[in-house]
Parts: sequence; C-alpha cells; structure tokens
Amino acid sequence: MNLPNTPLDILVIAPHPDDAELSVGGIILKSVSQGKQVGILELTNGEPTPHGSPERRKIETEQATKILGAQWRHLLDLPNRQLENSLEARRRLAEIFRLTRPKIILAPYWEDSHPDHVAASALVDAARFWSKLSRTDMAGEPFHPPKIFYFWSIHLRIHPKPAFVFDITNEIEQKMAAIRCYESQVLTGRSPAHPTMLDDVKDRARYWGWTIEKGYGEPLASREEIRIDDLAQLT
Repeated sequence: MNLPNTPLDILVIAPHPDDAELSVGGIILKSVSQGKQVGILELTNGEPTPHGSPERRKIETEQATKILGAQWRHLLDLPNRQLENSLEARRRLAEIFRLTRPKIILAPYWEDSHPDHVAASALVDAARFWSKLSRTDMAGEPFHPPKIFYFWSIHLRIHPKPAFVFDITNEIEQKMAAIRCYESQVLTGRSPAHPTMLDDVKDRARYWGWTIEKGYGEPLASREEIRIDDLAQLT
C-alpha cells in the first residue's frame, strides 16, 4: 500500500466506490483547491451490482479521482454486503488512521436502511478509538484523529439536522462530472425520465445550498460540539 507523503488533512471513509462523490464530492474538490491533503478510503469494492464488475468499478473510480484531485485513494477490500464492525476490520481501519494520521475524518451517517452504511459508521467510530491504543502490534504509532463528521449517504427518506452545511456552489458541476464517471451505477439500466438519480443528487445539493443562502451545499453532522474561536468565521 502506497501511503500519502504527508499526514492527511481530511480522510473520507466510503462504504463503496461512488459514496464519496455522491456525499462529499464538493467538499473534496474545494478542500483540494484550498491546498489541503485529502484522502479517500473505500471499505469495499461495491460488487456485485446489476451492471458493474470489480474491473469496471476500478476504472470508474480512477476516472472520478482524476476529477476530484484527491492526493490519496485506497481500497481496504472488506467484503461487500457483509461489512461488519468486526475485530479484524476494526484493526485494519485503525492501522489506516495510524499511518495516514488525518486531522478530520468524514464518515457515513449512523442511521440508514443500508446495512453496509450502518456498519461502516460504527466501524469508523470503533477504529478511531482503537487507533490511539498503545502496547499493540498494530502498524503505525498511536494516533487519535481529532475530529469526525458524518455525511449523508442515506437510503432512508429522513431529514436529520446537520451541524453545518458546506458551500459547494463553485464545485457543483465538477462534483456531478465525478459522479457521472460511475456510469454502471448512476446511468446504466436507469430510466432517463425526470427526475433521474443525478437530478435527485443535484436537487438535494441545491436544497442544502438554499438553507445557507448559497447555490449548493453539502451537510455534515457531528456528535460532538464544534469549537469556534471567531464569530466572524460563521459569516
């Protein structure tokens, strides 16, 4: 496994290929443009699906990564459809945290109908704790990622309240271009009638943008309080 040259500013944990683009593609694009070191870790290869294959998903992911500009991307290759917060999976993910040392983790929201997404959220929380353990034979030095926020990758039609909404107005077209790279998942076999899956993604981003008086946005949740040192930062 090739590791990033420097510790990551942001590490996105995605249950499957395309989850990062769908949920926080705009945040990734803007963060890279701001000079931040951004990594993406897929927990599974997302297969099998009706129109995909491991080979095709790999190509699609590579194409999307070129658009996003993320400096590091890796597949942990845990079993799709059988993802669990097991001791072995927890260990492997904790080692990634110890080796990449991210300042911020972006993980799936904890409530969903997709078992892999629910398991991924619990796995990230547990691995974050394990990452700081001493007197262990895990790779890397003990490290506790300072912050974790949760992104919307939700199959349930629920409306959780976010901790904040990230402005992605200038990034929305690139985000949509990255999502379209996953043709096997968002285009092939789907009806072209309005509203398409892509329409839904863009419309939801428009809604979140409306909530902050911007064009487009991506919401993030937090279980912990968020420190602010300057109220002017909120404007």
